[in-house]
Amino acid sequence: MKLWMGNIAPETTETELRAFLERYGMSAVVSVQRMADEALRPAAIVEVAAAVEQLQRLTQRLNGMYWKGRALTVQTMMR
Repeated sequence: MKLWMGNIAPETTETELRAFLERYGMSAVVSVQRMADEALRPAAIVEVAAAVEQLQRLTQRLNGMYWKGRALTVQTMMR
């Protein structure tokens, strides 16, 4: 399963992103793929080993949350 996370602060490292997700209960991050062409609103696709229900709860919790002065956009990717 994957999460799409948009409007991430540009200086955010993969380590910080993993730690952020772990803080909210997602310790099974498999990979993080940064989207290179998103200059003003950097994004990442995060692959996780989690059940659909857990991922949907996390998405609801994080979508719109402010982190590093930015409102995150978080969506569950079903494929």
